[in-house]
Amino acid sequence: MDGLTIKITPNDKGNPAGKLADAELHFTAGPLEGLKLIGFSIWERRGGGGGRNVTFPAWSYAVNGERRSFALLRPIVDTEAQNRLRDRILEAYVEYEERQTGRQPEENRAKGRHFYEAHRSLHRST
Repeated sequence: MDGLTIKITPNDKGNPAGKLADAELHFTAGPLEGLKLIGFSIWERRGGGGGRNVTFPAWSYAVNGERRSFALLRPIVDTEAQNRLRDRILEAYVEYEERQTGRQPEENRAKGRHFYEAHRSLHRST
């Protein structure tokens, strides 16, 4: 994505459980240049299936004691746009891990492909 940088901030505290990092979109060109969009989080999937997920910015509120959320970033028409962004954030996280762990790029990319495939198959089945 041209004009876009993804900044990864690791969750060093380990709280909440399963949260790996936060991500921000930094716009470096076009009408949004100099702005950032915050509120993305990268999570380890629950259960034995493994994989990772990205949550998008949302506003949380309660109605009659029931917690709800209002998505702040939505597709206009093409719902695949969110999947492309989610995949790019997951790729940025894998690249971040490469730099932090010193793993070989091939090892992390193979690991990343597993995460993307798990995400895609889960997303399409719902």
